[in-house]
Amino acid sequence: MSQFIKSKRYTGVMYGDLSNGDRSYYITYRLSGKLTRLHIGKKSEGVNEAYCHQKRNEAINEAKFGENDSIIKTKKKTISFDSIAQKFLSYNEIHAKDSKNHISRYNNHIKPFLGDKSIFDISVNDIEYIQKEKLKVLAPKTVNHILQLIGTIFNHNIERKNIQIENPVKSIKKLKVNNERLKYLSNDEIKALLEQVENDEQLKLFVKLSLQTGGRLNTIVNLKKKDIDLDNQIISLKDYKNDSFYKGFINDEIVDSLKNRLKKLKNDDFILEFGTDSSNLQAYISKKLQPILNSLFNNDIDETDRQHRVVIHTLRHTFASHLAIKGTPIFTIQKLMNHKDINMTLRYAKLAPDSGREFVNSLYI
Repeated sequence: MSQFIKSKRYTGVMYGDLSNGDRSYYITYRLSGKLTRLHIGKKSEGVNEAYCHQKRNEAINEAKFGENDSIIKTKKKTISFDSIAQKFLSYNEIHAKDSKNHISRYNNHIKPFLGDKSIFDISVNDIEYIQKEKLKVLAPKTVNHILQLIGTIFNHNIERKNIQIENPVKSIKKLKVNNERLKYLSNDEIKALLEQVENDEQLKLFVKLSLQTGGRLNTIVNLKKKDIDLDNQIISLKDYKNDSFYKGFINDEIVDSLKNRLKKLKNDDFILEFGTDSSNLQAYISKKLQPILNSLFNNDIDETDRQHRVVIHTLRHTFASHLAIKGTPIFTIQKLMNHKDINMTLRYAKLAPDSGREFVNSLYI
């Protein structure tokens, strides 16, 4: 370790740079002529100068008033990540339109990894592990959103001085997102998938609705009886990403499969019939459907090959791709996908048939 360097901002705070690039922090204080120096922790553990300053004040007070708890004991006081996450989510529920999406993303993708962990024990390695694990089943863009939410939770609490710690997400590089090539299922692959889910009524209905409407996972699992108009074969879809509603259509086959089911439900019941908590349903669908997709389509594909792997979101791409293949106007596809930016829809334009040839050939005749 290099020599001790005094903090320019905080009295009694010192640090030394380690050979591995880390930094080790110490505090010093003098009482009754006695000099005390204590090691607080390392930068990799989330310790910084402001945190040391706080601990120095606590240590001096403890020494003055004869309290038994040591500075080290105070340092180890547990603040779980879930506790600071709930503070952010409660705030976000009041002030943001996408709060439900954040709650679902936290419960499904972050809480299982970090919920019970002390914020002082969360390292860069922990964040990179989540990134690696989620990339096995989710698109890079979605994984980036998950890490962004973790970082936002830390920043929200740091800004409000709920915690004094360095955000471990700061040094994580975002994954590269390739939107140029979108995997979609062929008719034969769709048939194979439907055969695999034939005996699971929930999965079968989910797959059919996804392929028929292009709705995202959280859109489909949150569908309620009141969102379905069987007579006109219209379905009202909530886009949680854009916080808006849009219209979809269902065919005769889905209408027939829904008639008896809807008779058993109240207007506010979820049509997939899995209690009253749609976040549990989302986790249930993911847990059951992704292994089926892996078995059917991903056996020979590397987990990191996001261009060719089939995931649940592939059903949305399949809907748009087949619309384009059938010559559906690009602005109609945009409306049915509820894309705010036409550039998102133009990704499917290359799949359109060779329309326009007849018009060009008839020019000037």
